[in-house]
Amino acid sequence: MLLTSSPLPGWPDTRPLGSVPIREAAGLLLPHDGGPVADLRDQPERWGLLTDVTAALRRGVPVLGWGTGAALLGRALGAAIHGSEVGLEWAAPPRGAQVHAWVSEVSLHWTHGRAVAWAAPDLPDTVRADFLAALPGWADRTPGSPLEEVGGVPALAAVVTEFYARARRDPLLGPVFAAHVEDWPAHLGRVTAFWVTLLGGDADLVPWRGNLNAAHAGLGVRGEHLRAWLTLWEATARDLLLAPAADLLTARARAMGARLGGRQRA
Repeated sequence: MLLTSSPLPGWPDTRPLGSVPIREAAGLLLPHDGGPVADLRDQPERWGLLTDVTAALRRGVPVLGWGTGAALLGRALGAAIHGSEVGLEWAAPPRGAQVHAWVSEVSLHWTHGRAVAWAAPDLPDTVRADFLAALPGWADRTPGSPLEEVGGVPALAAVVTEFYARARRDPLLGPVFAAHVEDWPAHLGRVTAFWVTLLGGDADLVPWRGNLNAAHAGLGVRGEHLRAWLTLWEATARDLLLAPAADLLTARARAMGARLGGRQRA
């Protein structure tokens, strides 16, 4: 499945950009649309498209752009944009790019990793065919945030839910939660929102806003509670997640524990 910023009749299995998460796409297409590239003032939709292109590149999603799509791709890679307001804008080769063809001072065809650009408005069949042929070898993805490394909101919510199920049965931690938590669904939602925000956020969820120390003030939490909390959190993460994701959650939890422990000592 390919995502595209503009309709593309004749391309196989294309969907509009934004219809599915970028990380799930085989590639992203940026056809020539004549839109602005260098000056995006008062162009919120264009800024949004540039942000999407940057996100795709960061995740290792292959991107093919031509015409103004190639210029936008170049801008996302930090290239200088040339051209007049009435002419076609084009991108200088981004740093580290390989230029395959020039037309005068214009870099007509360049590649940068999984980014493929053709500066002219009409895409040659050979460039299209080469891009499609390369897609199977570019199927791996790079997580765009620590939240994606963990497995997204569902994986994180599962860890939070299971952790508190175990904590409520714990002889040391259980009484603390029983004394201070009345609405468990709301509590699990707040804690999940906190972790989602801590790990990079999710566009579909309202970010957690609060103070970690203030949230734990007055609970009577001591060093032994923190140690038990960290031990149980790590065990839960390792039972539910792959080792790299569990290591990430454990490291973040230890950092929070150090902050809370410092507050107690102060």
